Amino acid sequence: MKNLIFTLFTILLISPFLISKDYKGGEYRTKESFLYGRFETRLKSPQKEGVLASFFTYHDFSSGLQNWNEIDIEILGRYNNAVQFNVISPGQVNNVRQHFVNFNPHLDYHVYAFEWTPDYVAWFINGVEVYRQTAEHIATINKAQKLMMNIWNPAYNNWVGEWNANILPAFAYYDWISYSSYTPGNGSYGTNNNFTPLWRDELDSWDTNRWDKATHTFGGNNCDFIHENIVFRDGKMILCLTDNVNIGYVDKKSPTPLWARAINNKVRIMFSEEMEKTSAETPSNYIIVNATIESALLLEDERSVDLTVSGLDPSIISNLIMMNLKDKAEPANNMGLKAITIQNTQFPTFPLKLNAGGIGINGYVADQEFKPLTEYGYLDGTNVSYSSSIQINGTDEDVIYQTDRTGLVKYLVRVPNGVYDVKLMFAENYHTTSGKRIFDVFVQSEMVENKLDIFQKVGANSAYEKLVQNVNVTDNILEIFFAAHIDNPLINGFVITQKSLDTKDESSVYPDQFQLYQNFPNPFNGQTNISYYLHQNDDVTLKIYNLLGNLIYEEKESNQSAGYHSINWNGETSYGIELASGIYFFSLIGSTFKQTKKMVLLN
Repeated sequence: MKNLIFTLFTILLISPFLISKDYKGGEYRTKESFLYGRFETRLKSPQKEGVLASFFTYHDFSSGLQNWNEIDIEILGRYNNAVQFNVISPGQVNNVRQHFVNFNPHLDYHVYAFEWTPDYVAWFINGVEVYRQTAEHIATINKAQKLMMNIWNPAYNNWVGEWNANILPAFAYYDWISYSSYTPGNGSYGTNNNFTPLWRDELDSWDTNRWDKATHTFGGNNCDFIHENIVFRDGKMILCLTDNVNIGYVDKKSPTPLWARAINNKVRIMFSEEMEKTSAETPSNYIIVNATIESALLLEDERSVDLTVSGLDPSIISNLIMMNLKDKAEPANNMGLKAITIQNTQFPTFPLKLNAGGIGINGYVADQEFKPLTEYGYLDGTNVSYSSSIQINGTDEDVIYQTDRTGLVKYLVRVPNGVYDVKLMFAENYHTTSGKRIFDVFVQSEMVENKLDIFQKVGANSAYEKLVQNVNVTDNILEIFFAAHIDNPLINGFVITQKSLDTKDESSVYPDQFQLYQNFPNPFNGQTNISYYLHQNDDVTLKIYNLLGNLIYEEKESNQSAGYHSINWNGETSYGIELASGIYFFSLIGSTFKQTKKMVLLN
């Protein structure tokens, strides 16, 4: 979050001649400062992990955190359905909201605005007010501020996502910018016609009377701002994030595959940049040994390609070979021969229990960050643990409610397409009065909690459970989204129960023979679930071996019924012996089968 960024006193202006960074960004700022008004722009942001584009005001005349005044719109490339709003008040106190939107802000231009008055700050998207702050901190936002916008790569992966230089260059496009002064009772624009339009810049060229191009950097910013990365072309201002060689609005870099993931008969590839459609949709440009590429489809973001595949064996590791692919640059950059390992999706068994902020315990899997190669996890936030002596009212699962994930934006779980019930588990273990923590919760884009105040619902140190029924998943990702009103959102745990499956997925979920699935999660810390499917009743034995082949665990089940089964194994100890981090093997043995898989323990 933004409070992680400026860590000492104020934005630290550093001459690029003293410290030159590996990456170059752009910042455009007014010469004039403004006290109140409506600020507006039409913007298309870059959809790239680790990057953000902004539109904000900032008071840069008085040193010291006690004079901090800032109002932000920041669009993070890692999110496809969020826009961040923030007011940073004296003391560098953040009042952040990641606001849910029902569109991908990176695919097209949208009009973003905020109104700043002595009584409120309100944010607008496409002319509609979507969020407002009126709390007592608004009265402290009373210092003249310059209007600014920039593109940069923060040094905080938890906030903006993991940085990968292969995604460069990145571009943010600004169509126009306008300012209206605050004239209550005498205006013609904005809320209650309390604003008067003063100027609008169509951004056809650099107006040196109104704007400066910045040449500085600051702590937590991995790039320097340079003049060359602010470009005017085709009626747009383009802010560029580049390496330190290929600066400006130019793309000389060939595309790179970042990851590939198999789900059923599909393989999705994520590329570093937008791809040229014809080459991306030519099946012969892709090869998977022992499988057939039937079709290729470039998705809406123009960075993702879905391959329809037959003959892909999910029980083995496969490599995808690519050739003759091009990006959308003019002229196009050609990608040479590339190969990438395909990640096979391992769906969990249900009910799936997740211990947000905590370890694997009592059948709950441990918290972890969501990444392209993980099956579930959080985006943003901090793990918080409370004393194990705290008793949680209204539950016998105190240990789950004694940890939480605070300040998160999303929790994502890969699941088969179908219908689910989702139990959300909350406890307020910090605040002791109502009105101190208020937030919204969305499940699959539907708001299920509006201005949730846990303390108001059940008081302190008490379990509040919200059951969301009949959640439909059609893209193999179950998403839970959190948006703050006051303080940070939190969640203590989840329980996800499968109710029915999309018929298109049933063949992969209900096999006609024995199946041993990859443990979940893997790698794991503490506990992991080992699941398998029996197509008939059988006697089964689970054996776990270390890398030397020594048996360290054994469990037998007689006449086990046909169907799905799951064993929760504690990898921290076995037979009372503490296990070291490393590779282990688990085997399932029946009367007519034996199968072995590898897993990784990280203590």
